[in-house]
Amino acid sequence: MIGFNPVKYRKDFKVLGKYTYLDSSCVSLKPKQVLEAMNSYYEEYSACGGRSSHALGRKVTAKIEEARKTISKHFNAKTEEIIFTRNTTEGINLVAKSFPFKEGDRILLSDKEHNSNLVPWQVLEKKKKIKLEFYEHGNIEDFKRKVKGTTLVATNHTSNLDGTTQDVKEMARIAREEGAKILVDGAQSASHKEINLKNLGVDFYTASGHKMLGPSGTGFLYGKKEELEKLDLFITGGETVKDTTYEGHEVEELPHRYEAGLQDYAGIIGFSEAVKYLQRIGMKNIEKHELKLNKKITEAIKDIPGLTILGGKPEERSGIISFTVEGMDPHDIALQLDNHNVLVRSGYHCCHSWFNSKKINGSVRASLYLYNDEEDADKFIESLKKAMELLR
Repeated sequence: MIGFNPVKYRKDFKVLGKYTYLDSSCVSLKPKQVLEAMNSYYEEYSACGGRSSHALGRKVTAKIEEARKTISKHFNAKTEEIIFTRNTTEGINLVAKSFPFKEGDRILLSDKEHNSNLVPWQVLEKKKKIKLEFYEHGNIEDFKRKVKGTTLVATNHTSNLDGTTQDVKEMARIAREEGAKILVDGAQSASHKEINLKNLGVDFYTASGHKMLGPSGTGFLYGKKEELEKLDLFITGGETVKDTTYEGHEVEELPHRYEAGLQDYAGIIGFSEAVKYLQRIGMKNIEKHELKLNKKITEAIKDIPGLTILGGKPEERSGIISFTVEGMDPHDIALQLDNHNVLVRSGYHCCHSWFNSKKINGSVRASLYLYNDEEDADKFIESLKKAMELLR
């Protein structure tokens, strides 16, 4: 597809008629096609997959495996390397709780991690199973120094705090040379960039469906087959085993051994439909479109007195504009924008550790996506300037 015009797609998102939605880094809106695919499951074949051999059961099973193929192809992975999860948080916890750590193993994180990629490792450290160390986000030289002697690197691809993206392909190469594995939190990159997992060379990568047009409660964990084979079972029960006796059990093949119990079939089907929607537009088109709007907004607000944009130039921040205003509470700014039906997020964005270390009382974050247009950018700029006048 040459070029991209969001007007063609905005009609698929009913809520856009009322609001200027700029909080997609938290939760993206869902197009009608995703909702229709989910309703189709509930209305036409709401049965159990992977167990029942009747007609409806077979259809559910086929739909779920079709979804797995769609998602694995989109990210250039093998189907057995894609495990369905509820979200990125579950994917990270699956690795944290199942990786064969030895006491004293070192885990390396960046200093801009979401709580979901900080707290699980702190819990393990408290239990004296690992030792944590931090490097400066995006600083490849600092990473090179600190990755030596590391067992596992766990870091984000794109920071939800300010939108900055790391060169995880190069980081994976360096980690490999040092004998370390790498887990990437892709919650903020999977929805905005073309991700080729085979090319990136990472060992694990996890993302959420709800940030990429899919329903809440969906996501996936990718792992190289040989690495997934080494993990312990996470949640056990139905579907994770082939057979049981009173004395033991036989573990299921990948990826099903990590998908315990009945799954969110409607959600997975909706997630697959969301990926198809993104494919029709093209991830490169989405990335270029967001950058264009980011540049427009940045240029219009960068000289507002006291305003500081976090994360550098628009090219370094993907679709995120995260900023502070000296002497103002970010929540007050967000509430003023809300009065104009401009919806942004304010606060610590689940990155309390970074804000606390800098003694910054949170930020205002506007995050763009494929359905935002020039009119949305203008409305945000105009509303922000009005808010500044009122709050000063």
